[in-house]
This record gives sequence, C-alpha cells and structure tokens, in this order.
Amino acid sequence: MIRVLDFIFALVGLLFLWPVFLIICLVGYFDTGSPIFFQKRVGRHQRPFILIKFRTMPVETASVATHLVGASSVTKLGSFLRKTKLDELPQLINVLKGEMSLVGPRPCLFNQNELIEARQEKSVFDVRPGITGLAQINEIDMSTPELLAEWDEKMILTLSLKNYFVYIVQTVVGKGSGDRV
Repeated sequence: MIRVLDFIFALVGLLFLWPVFLIICLVGYFDTGSPIFFQKRVGRHQRPFILIKFRTMPVETASVATHLVGASSVTKLGSFLRKTKLDELPQLINVLKGEMSLVGPRPCLFNQNELIEARQEKSVFDVRPGITGLAQINEIDMSTPELLAEWDEKMILTLSLKNYFVYIVQTVVGKGSGDRV
C-alpha cells in the first residue's frame, strides 16, 4: 500500500511542482552553475542508486556526509533550500522510480562505514530509504550513526499508514532541521 501511495504522491508532486523545479534550476544555475546534484547512495539491500537533489554547495565540494562539511560551504541559495527542505524535491524522481520511499531511513553514502555497520545490525537496509522519517523530524542526523540506526529501526518497526502520513505532514510543516553542517 505504501509503495502505491509513494508512486501517486511523487507523480502528483512532480506534476504540480514543476514550476518550482524550474525556478530553483534557473536560480541555481546562477548560484553554482550546476543546480542539480547527483550522488551514489546506499539503497535497499545495500544496492547503489543515484540520489537526485538540488545543489546546495559549490560543485567542487568533497563528497562526504553533510556534517563533515563546513557551514561556509553552503551557498546562500543552498541555505534557503535546506531550511525550507526544497533541496529534497528532486528525490520525488527517485521515489517514482522505486529507489526510495517518501518515508524511510535517509540514504547514506558508501563511505559512512559506522552507519552502514549500525544499520546492518538493525536490518535497516531491508526497506527503501526515504526522503523523511522519524529520525529527521526529531533532528537526529548522520553525525550520530548508532543513534540514527536505533531511530531508523524504531521507525521501521512502528511504521503504519498513520505514521507514514504523520511523518510527511511534520516534515512539510517544518519539524526537524535537516542535517547539521
């Protein structure tokens, strides 16, 4: 049921939000020269997939976890996109393709070994990664791998249709601050 909802909401979101995508792409082009960001991430069953986001840092920024990058690396537009969570919108394409869910554990990088180990122990990779989830709305990010894996497991074990909608609504209304920089 959740996969069907993911597909419908992602499709509707892309159809209705294309003007927002266009504006962000145009402004982003003048901000960084490359408004769309592609990065290989760890997906369901630890299979790689390419995550799509709006770029919030210069093109030459190292491909590491956000909490390992200095705050000065985030552009002015990037700061706005992160604060409003608009940088995540292109991930609706990943949801549509079945690589992600709207709700699930945030996909990590393949070089985040501590987090990968902690998630393996808790079977977190048995589900699709998500755009938002319990950890995100409670401001738990990838800088605390063990804690994040615990909250991911808790979310997976308690995920219901009701919680699915609760996490989405709480994200849309601004609960949680996203990854620390």
